[in-house]
Amino acid sequence: MELPKDPMMLFSVINMKLRDCYSSLDELCEDMDVNKDELVNQLKAAGFEYSAEHNKFW
Repeated sequence: MELPKDPMMLFSVINMKLRDCYSSLDELCEDMDVNKDELVNQLKAAGFEYSAEHNKFW
């Protein structure tokens, strides 16, 4: 699956995947072959931070 380029859509898709399919961001990135640092930085630029405790961006 190709991830959306739009930050709000990316935020939504990643949080849905984290909620429904993955127990951690590391697991999602490994399974989907996504660069974790790039993903975190892209969402950080849009104002979102990852919470490992809650397993979601907010």
